Amino acid sequence: MISFEKKTKDELIELFRTKNIGLEGNILKLLNDDEDENFKKYIETCIEKDKENRRKRLEITKQVQSKNNELTKLNSENERILSELQQSLKEVEDSKITYEVQNRELIAWKEDNERLTKDLQVEMSKSENARIDAEQAKTVALNDLDLLQKKTQTELIGKIVKVALFVVVGVGMVTTVLYITAMFTNKDTQIIGSTWSNMFGILLTNAFSIIGTIMGVKYASEKKEQ
Repeated sequence: MISFEKKTKDELIELFRTKNIGLEGNILKLLNDDEDENFKKYIETCIEKDKENRRKRLEITKQVQSKNNELTKLNSENERILSELQQSLKEVEDSKITYEVQNRELIAWKEDNERLTKDLQVEMSKSENARIDAEQAKTVALNDLDLLQKKTQTELIGKIVKVALFVVVGVGMVTTVLYITAMFTNKDTQIIGSTWSNMFGILLTNAFSIIGTIMGVKYASEKKEQ
């Protein structure tokens, strides 16, 4: 056991009374009160205070541990939320990148579509111009063919008319020469004259008939074309 002098005991009691500072811990179990009632009361009070302090410290420790556990759980939850947030941010960034890629692809597709549309319009314009040129060339060719046909018909008709006139004039001249020869040779000209008149009339009739037929055909053709 530990014993203190009277003076030391009084100082300890005075310190506790004035400043509420007393001995603590296991040393209180080793003190000898020496049958000093004041110091005995001091020791009991310090023991009670020590128990109370120990109880408070235990409660505080439990509260601190509880707070630490809560903080640990909260920290874990915060880490989980932070991880989810980072994952969400990554997904948002990936979605943004995907959107930008799709947007660039859409813009490129739109540009290609506009370019193809312009090329198609140019080709359609060229095709339309080619069609117009072909129709104009066809019209010119048909006109040239029509002129050529008309020219050929005109030349053919002219040749036929000339041949018919030559035939008429030739036959008339031959018959006339025969008739004149018969007259100068004292031959009978009655038969020759009759034959000459009939042949001349037939030739004239046939010649003009041919000419009239040709002119009628030409007129009918021109009217049909109109």
